[in-house]
Amino acid sequence: MHNEWSQLKNELPELLEQSRKETIHGQVAEYIPELAHAPAQGLGITIADRQGNVIHAGDCSISFTLQSISKVFTLMLALMDNGEETVFTKVGKEPTGDDFNSMLKLELVEPGIPFNPLINAGAIAVSSMIKGKSPQEKAGRVLEFFHTLTGDASLTVNEKVYLSEKRTAHRNRSLAYFLKENQVLDEDTDVEEVLDVYFRHCSIETNCGHLAAMAVILANQGADPATGVQLIPKRYVQIAKTFMISCGMYNASGEFAIQAGIPAKSGVSGGILALVPGRYGIGVIGPALNSKGNSTAGVHLLESLSRSYGWSMF
Repeated sequence: MHNEWSQLKNELPELLEQSRKETIHGQVAEYIPELAHAPAQGLGITIADRQGNVIHAGDCSISFTLQSISKVFTLMLALMDNGEETVFTKVGKEPTGDDFNSMLKLELVEPGIPFNPLINAGAIAVSSMIKGKSPQEKAGRVLEFFHTLTGDASLTVNEKVYLSEKRTAHRNRSLAYFLKENQVLDEDTDVEEVLDVYFRHCSIETNCGHLAAMAVILANQGADPATGVQLIPKRYVQIAKTFMISCGMYNASGEFAIQAGIPAKSGVSGGILALVPGRYGIGVIGPALNSKGNSTAGVHLLESLSRSYGWSMF
């Protein structure tokens, strides 16, 4: 293990620069206008191990918003708030094969619940299950959860991205009202209040170091590697990691599982949170996206690392 860490430290910068060439095959997300300002050639990575060691390479100081990466953690918080039985009456456990913002199967497949918690419709349903008396309290609890997991109490919502998402989220509003029609959201639920929680957790500003810190907790079965304190029940971490394998990389999840072989979750800001079970937490940023919504260079880098070091979920 020590030899691998030393080798990683030496080889990571070169592997990263090889993967940076892949940025020319991607485009920065523009459907949320505020995301369009990200550097298209950017690529950075942070890897943390359970002993507290950290390696950085490339543009890992770039700030970006969590976007869909946050869905992994809101799922675990909703499970902690409600338990499995309640959560999985509102969302399913299967990949969709459709785009992350599709509403197709909500109408076509009974019982009309989102297929999984990592697509937009599923994450909106999950956001409605976060405990709190108001949207502000619910969003505040989500933010506190991220403070605990990252060890950084200064983590906050990027207001520009939040407002940009809120102004342009016509598809997400349609999904939310469809969920209400299908009684996934209760009749007395205020759709705008649920969406506000969703937009806020997607707009939390972060960096590769934060992602690696959170990922190493998942790699350590939900326990803080430094203190041994169980921050998330092991069972809920197992559920989240399984969803990351089956649904975490949008419609390319199966391909990524075969090529990289490790649990991961991407976001349209170009971030990827990944982990090597029992060993490493990884945070990647590469804002140029492929047609599936994943970082072109980030995916290439994780696949290269996995091949070079024999990483696997097994």
